[in-house]
Parts: sequence; structure tokens; C-alpha cells
Amino acid sequence: MPRRRKKRDPFVCPRCGTRVSEPVKTWTIVSPIPDKYGRITVTIMASFVCPNCGYKWRDAIKKFKTGGEEPGERREEEKEEGTIIEIDLSDLDEIE
Repeated sequence: MPRRRKKRDPFVCPRCGTRVSEPVKTWTIVSPIPDKYGRITVTIMASFVCPNCGYKWRDAIKKFKTGGEEPGERREEEKEEGTIIEIDLSDLDEIE
């Protein structure tokens, strides 16, 4: 099983570790393809500039899914009942 990375704070400079109070710019990215439940992933991105060392970086502030159905709430599809065919095995011997 692959190791999971620890989630780091996007507001902390990756080079010197100084905490930035607010991003310079934010924007949203919407995924073009929904997941198997019909939900769309919306990612809020931001660009930062460190006041201490001047390093510039971009990072995701938040990701969330919207729309569709919840994973545990599957709608029951209406199934058509088929016709029942009954065969008596003794009838099969009479055919020969």
C-alpha cells in the first residue's frame, strides 16, 4: 500500500517556513469529468509570496465535491418483471 503524504498547510512557505497571512491571488478550477456518483470536484487554488524570503508558490487551499448523489444513497432502479416460463420435465420425454 502506498504511503500517504502528510497534508501540509498551504499558507506556510515551503522554503523558509514563514506563515503567510493571505494569498496574493485566488481562483477556482472545476473538473470537467464527474466521478462515478455524478459529483464534480471544485478546487480553490491560490498563489502566495513569502514576505521573508520572497519565494513564490501556488497551492490548493480547498477541494470539495458538489452535486450528484451521495455514495451511500443509491437510487433503486425500476426493474421490469420478466415473464415466468414453467417447463415440466415429463413433457420433454414425450417429444422424442
